[in-house]
Order: sequence, then structure tokens, then C-alpha cells
Amino acid sequence: MKPVLLLSVLAVLLTQPARAASSDDIAMYAVSLVGSPYRLGGTSPDTGLDCSGFVDHVFQQIGGIKLPRDSWSISEAAQPLDPSDLLPGDLVFFNTLGRAFSHVGIYLGDDRFVHATSSRTGSVMVSRLGDHYWHERFDGARRVAVPQEPPSALAAFE
Repeated sequence: MKPVLLLSVLAVLLTQPARAASSDDIAMYAVSLVGSPYRLGGTSPDTGLDCSGFVDHVFQQIGGIKLPRDSWSISEAAQPLDPSDLLPGDLVFFNTLGRAFSHVGIYLGDDRFVHATSSRTGSVMVSRLGDHYWHERFDGARRVAVPQEPPSALAAFE
């Protein structure tokens, strides 16, 4: 193999992610942010996150996916999902402000979700879908399309 071609292949391999993000990666990273401060309009775990900023931050960091800035727009961008089909990494939506899809969190499995909330702890926390407050306000579930494994860099040179 010519040195220039070999260097090109190595450059592509070194700049490609090792693998695509999985729904478990999304859920695990989201849980790692528990305790991060809440801030209305916040988009950083260091300075504070609101619910949509939290979800966007997680999907950007783990999947390289930029989501819309508010929970309603995120609900419009994601695929509707039957709640019985929820998997870790899926999104759960709630009507907390008298309007549909006004709050969003990331489903963890076993009836739990992680979200940035101002009213209960002022931070990112884990709650249960079955809790009376959240059950009464549940608005539905959505799934964000996460890209699959990137194509092999070597295949591009064949």
C-alpha cells in the first residue's frame, strides 16, 4: 500500500468513533449527570440544565445528535412510540405547564426516567413514571433515531 494511502486510511480510522452510540450509552451518560444543577434555559451540566437542554446535551455528547431547543420541538422531531415499547434511551414527555410536551426526560428502564427538574430538587434527578405526579401528566413517548455503526473506512478505499 502506498504511504499516502496508508496515512489517509489511518487518518480516517483515528477520526471515526469506535462505534455508534447505543441506547444504553445514552441512559448511562444521562444517569451520570444526576445532581447537576437546574437552570432555566441551561445547556451545560457545569452551569445548569433545563429539561430540553439536558436531553440535547446527552444526545450531543453520546450520539452526536443535535436536538431542537424546547421539549415541544423535540417531541415533533422524534418518532412516536407506544409506551409499552419503551427502551432505555427513549424520551418520555409530560404536561407540567398546562400544555402538551412541556417537560421531557430520558427513560432508563424499570419504570424510571432521568430529567432536569426545578420544582423537586433543583437538579437532574431520577423519578418513576408510576409516581402519581408523573403518571397524571404523562404525555407520551418518542424515540430519537440514533445512527448505526459508521461504515468501515477501509471499505471506502476498496
